Amino acid sequence: MNTNVLGTPLEICGLDPITGFTRQGSCATGENDTGRHVVCAMVTEEFLIFSKEQGNDLTTPMPLANFPGLRPGDHWCLCANRWKEALENGVAPPVILAATHSSALEIVSLEDLLTHSYHDGLC
Repeated sequence: MNTNVLGTPLEICGLDPITGFTRQGSCATGENDTGRHVVCAMVTEEFLIFSKEQGNDLTTPMPLANFPGLRPGDHWCLCANRWKEALENGVAPPVILAATHSSALEIVSLEDLLTHSYHDGLC
């Protein structure tokens, strides 16, 4: 069973657009997920600009990769290292703790995730 950073069953991160390394809506991970897409975040305009500046454009649709492009407010499974990098640069988007995979704790602290948690509900 996949668990979240709170130690409970991993919840769905986003279905519209559908997220996750395997595009099943959750931030579950596996050995093929070298980017560790395990942090469920509600993306912000600031984060999307930052990500694009780092060479990862998350706003432009790529239909061949089943990627619709993101808009502020979308829930998306982010790479844990990119979220940490955004944190260090003051643009970390809010995190949905119940949908963030427990393996994120290998890269970011629970304290940082709690500080940036989104409280108004899930998808």
